[in-house]
Amino acid sequence: MTTLKSAIDAYDADKSKNVPADILATMSRATEELKASGLEGHALRSGDRMPDFELPNQHGEKRRLTDYLAQSPLVLNVYRGGWCPYCNMEMKALHDALPQIEAQGARLVGMAPETPDKAAETADRHAINIDILSDSGNQVAERLGLVFELPAALRPIYEKFGIDLPAYNGDESFRLPVPATYIIRQDGVIAYDFVNADYTKRLEPSVIIERLWDL
Repeated sequence: MTTLKSAIDAYDADKSKNVPADILATMSRATEELKASGLEGHALRSGDRMPDFELPNQHGEKRRLTDYLAQSPLVLNVYRGGWCPYCNMEMKALHDALPQIEAQGARLVGMAPETPDKAAETADRHAINIDILSDSGNQVAERLGLVFELPAALRPIYEKFGIDLPAYNGDESFRLPVPATYIIRQDGVIAYDFVNADYTKRLEPSVIIERLWDL
């Protein structure tokens, strides 16, 4: 069975062949600096209580965390945006695992700073029938301790790749969340967390399913 890691490894191998070495070095250095900043240490972790919030989904419908939790445990997947190839690989893997996640009695919800119409494109691209919440301005991700500003050195590289962050997010801030996955119990306490400032590292859906057994 293909794992998310194997898909990422294959993509990274192609990237190393096709992307100029100086660009790869700039991207790698930015990741190392973000890791060294200590941002991960400020993020919410297992045992913390997830703050309540209300955000629109990709259809513009308001959704509140406590309403989700009144029905079931929640798997909250925080991603950077539908422009990110790693996020897209993760979304595909989550789509494939969705029946097993739901069989454990949990609900999967996505969250990104992209606008609702861009979130709808992400959902449609992966044919994934879940709520994707539009966290405009990273207001909720900020409360989770996940937000950073994309370094100036990376912005022209993103533009060269055709990534227009202001168009995706609807603002000029260049602020993004580091990828994170939270399993939240119905009492609002985080039962499991995965937070990694290296955006190329993602949680295997199989781990989510295993952790849901422990609830």
